[in-house]
Amino acid sequence: MNEDIRIHSWPCSYYLDTSKQWIPGKLSLTPLSIKFTADKTGELLVDFQLSGIGEIKKESSHLIFSSLTILEKGTKHWFSSLHPNRNVVFNILEHFWREQLVSSQESGAGAALESSKGKELTGMLEGSQKRLEDTAKVLHSQGEQFDNIMRGLHKIEGDMDVADRLLTELESPSWWPFSTKLWKTPLEWKPKETPAAPDPKTQEGILLRIPVIITHRTDSNAKPGKLTLLPSGLEIRDCNSQLLHRFESRDVDDVWVHTPYEISIRQRFIGKPDTSFRLLAARMPEVIPILEMQFSKKIQFLEDALGFAGARRSPQADLGASIWQAATGFLGAAASPGVPAGSAEGTDKEQVQLQKISQDEAKELRQILKKLKGLALETEAELERQDEALDSIGSSVDRATLTIERQNRRMRKLT
Repeated sequence: MNEDIRIHSWPCSYYLDTSKQWIPGKLSLTPLSIKFTADKTGELLVDFQLSGIGEIKKESSHLIFSSLTILEKGTKHWFSSLHPNRNVVFNILEHFWREQLVSSQESGAGAALESSKGKELTGMLEGSQKRLEDTAKVLHSQGEQFDNIMRGLHKIEGDMDVADRLLTELESPSWWPFSTKLWKTPLEWKPKETPAAPDPKTQEGILLRIPVIITHRTDSNAKPGKLTLLPSGLEIRDCNSQLLHRFESRDVDDVWVHTPYEISIRQRFIGKPDTSFRLLAARMPEVIPILEMQFSKKIQFLEDALGFAGARRSPQADLGASIWQAATGFLGAAASPGVPAGSAEGTDKEQVQLQKISQDEAKELRQILKKLKGLALETEAELERQDEALDSIGSSVDRATLTIERQNRRMRKLT
């Protein structure tokens, strides 16, 4: 991903210590750094990495003006006259700074381990496995919804059978000797009690949960919170884990991707204001592929995010096409360490050495491939079951429609 992507920028003033004056300009945030550019000269006065920041604080200059200070490698930078307000800028900068610290710690721990082609391929396969597991969860939730629809249709059919018996009694003459039996039949008949279906909201798993900066509708105050992705929708909570809003998948009307780090979600209403949230997060690139899978027909990439969408899809397509070939080649290399798979004559020793993997890595790759195969088979079986359920739902709806029309005609004759 391009490290020069501008996540956000704010008009403000920077205190230049060399000239002892405040310089108006623009404070900009990128995924890895903070920059300040003067308005008049266009000179870049501040440019430092997020990882080098020691502290971000709200302070006052001359005991009057609200300011924001950033301590970077022993140097204190002062920013004032922040728009829209100091709290918004502080929340966003602190969020990306903390996430950068967490990611740098994780990458530092990973760099301590010796990297190899086998580990690289293992990481790729684990990512594919996680994505397939997320897809399976979404399919499972969709299957539960189909099952609920089927149960509802069966109940409708039972109710229409009772209505048919009652209509038959009403249509029969008063001297008909079996009339009392017809009236008693629906009253004495009791359907079998089916156990109540568990609430899917309490049982469904969490696909992903990340910290975000939340802006609600036209409110200019950006506040920290959390975004939780579920198979049936998504939840937005504040920093105290209090639920602000839950979007069911069917209720979401629009998902706009402004940048790789910022999205908007909207639910439209008739006769009252729409419900919309704008979310900004350092880990948003992890969320967008899941949203694209859940809301494929509702998600829209705006101009600043089109490059991200293209850059993200191309490597994924290449990965999907080559991952199995690469796995086969590497496993073959492990089986015959002396002859690396896919190597042509004249390949140097360094390239041969890079393509070798250990027996432990080959064993781990085989296990992951077995899991992927099992998940793929389960997903295929679930899709076939849902296809059959859709056919059954369609035929049940057709039967119910015909029965209702027939009973409506019979009732009109009685009146």
